[in-house]
Amino acid sequence: MNIAYIRVSTEEQNEARQREALEQHNIDKFFIEKASGKNTKRPELQKMLDWAREGYTIFIHDLSRIARSTKDLLELLDTLDAKKVALVSDKENIDTTTATGKLIVTVIGAINEFERANLLERQREGIAIAKREGKYKGRKNIAITDIGEYYERYMNREVSKAELARELGVSRPTLDRLFLKYRGSAPA
Repeated sequence: MNIAYIRVSTEEQNEARQREALEQHNIDKFFIEKASGKNTKRPELQKMLDWAREGYTIFIHDLSRIARSTKDLLELLDTLDAKKVALVSDKENIDTTTATGKLIVTVIGAINEFERANLLERQREGIAIAKREGKYKGRKNIAITDIGEYYERYMNREVSKAELARELGVSRPTLDRLFLKYRGSAPA
């Protein structure tokens, strides 16, 4: 059986590019995740790992979709190997049913982790310079007038948080922070 695992980092991102790339493999079941890849504690990833059986093949668009750290990648590969489940990465053209595929997936996982660490380091350095020069003020504060009205609509089950977030043009975590701030300042 062919399984596809697709991951994007946020609700706002679209998984269509990955899905389209993987459809060529006659996928029987898709597991789609909208979550950060910072660790392997992701519901759809865990569901897929539980669901996969001996002889199944898991297809991913690229290695960074399934794991960001070499340690996580190696642990996932061990889990899949123990279950006799193959992993195929489209972008890197890797198949873990071969010894070469296992070696290459480990090397590329290490390179991906290195690239991510370098990107974050450059970002921190750039922010530090901008702050020193007075050019960086941080993320702009989001203020929504009448947040209490939106909160009441949500509490009265007139609208879901996802719908409200889309309506207001903010992310779900931002809406949660706005509601938390409102509840902290709202009269009892």
